[in-house]
Order: sequence, then C-alpha cells, then structure tokens
Amino acid sequence: MVGVFIIYFPVLKKFKNLGSLIKFLMGITPRLFFVFILSFVIYTGSPKVLAHGGVAFEGDSCLISVNFLQAHFTVFQPETRKTREYCEDIPDVTRSVFVMEYLHDLLNEMSVDFRIIRDEGGLGRFADWEDIEKIKSIEEVTVFFEPERIEEGGFFSTSYTFEESGTYIGIVTASHPTEPRDYNAVFFFRVGGRDWGTLPLFALVIGLLQLGYWISNGGVERRFGDRFRRS
Repeated sequence: MVGVFIIYFPVLKKFKNLGSLIKFLMGITPRLFFVFILSFVIYTGSPKVLAHGGVAFEGDSCLISVNFLQAHFTVFQPETRKTREYCEDIPDVTRSVFVMEYLHDLLNEMSVDFRIIRDEGGLGRFADWEDIEKIKSIEEVTVFFEPERIEEGGFFSTSYTFEESGTYIGIVTASHPTEPRDYNAVFFFRVGGRDWGTLPLFALVIGLLQLGYWISNGGVERRFGDRFRRS
C-alpha cells in the first residue's frame, strides 16, 4: 500500500482542491481495495495458518519448536479464565500457567529451563535466538526464570503472576542429555489484550475518504435535496 502511494504521489500534486483529490483517490480505491484486504488478511490472518519464531499453529493447537524437537504449548489463567487455553495473546494481567507437553521422547531426558523477558527492543513476532544473543544483559530484562529440570513424564509446567500488560518473549532452553549442546526456542507473546496499533486510525482515514467522496459527488443533495427544497 505504501509503495502504491509513492507511485501516485507525484500525480497528487496536480489537484487544485480537496474535492478533486478525493475523487481521484476514490477512483483508484476499487483497484486497490483487493490489495488492501489481501494485505490485511495476511497480516492479521487466522492463527491456524500462521507461523513465526519458535511458535507454529496446527489446527487448534499451539506448537513450540525447540530446534527440531516439538511440544504442545498452552497458557492458562485459572483465576480469571478457568480452563480457557491461550498461546500468544494472553488476555489478563494475572497469574498465568505455562504448560509444555513434549512430543519427542528425547525431551523427557533433557534438562529444560524457561525464561520470560520484556520485549524492550520491539523484536516482536519474528524474534529469534540471534536476537536474544545480542542482548547485553539478559538478567536486566528478565521478569521470570524457571531453573532447569528434567520432566520424565513429558510435561513441563510453571506459573508466573504478571504485574503489567505488554509484550514479552519466552525462551526455552533444553540441554542434550549426553552431548555438550543446547537447543533453544524463542517466541513472542502479549499480555493484557491485543494491540491494534495504527489500524483504527487507518480505518478512520478510509471512512473519511469515503464520506468525502460521497459528499463531493452530490450524496447530500441526493439524500436530502427534496427536504431542503421543501424548506
């Protein structure tokens, strides 16, 4: 959409008044509308088809990838949401229970720890291990750390009571049982409701353009003309 605006920007200079500019914009809108909708769907699309960082979605399940090892990943908020399951959009600022159900037997033998840090760098959904390695002092941005332990039963769970809304990054580290190497998963999540960013403002601009086009094309006169003439 930005690219299209750049292409048309030199053309916009020739318009002498707002009415002609609005007519031009609304004239090209039908051709751009599909592009906008497609872009919106790709950006905010159904979580069932999205994948990013160390998290993927398969049906109604959230999967976390610790290198080539996978686990079902679920967040519960029992005090406020009972048994509702969440993945990356956690609604309430309260105690949250994080659960991993291992899908590979090797994880049952590995020491696993879990860390939550504030996303102060704005890494967002595409944060990865390279981004974490660039953090100068990870302890300064850490809000929670669960020390490593082995869960032979195949379930790793822990809980943390959030004190403020915002965006966070979860980090899972699993140590190989016989070799000196670690596997990592890095995933973004949000606490306290979805951040819609500039989308409401964009929707308002589109609405104002549509209203301006309707007015400039005689919409007011067609809608209320007879009433004005009778008065």
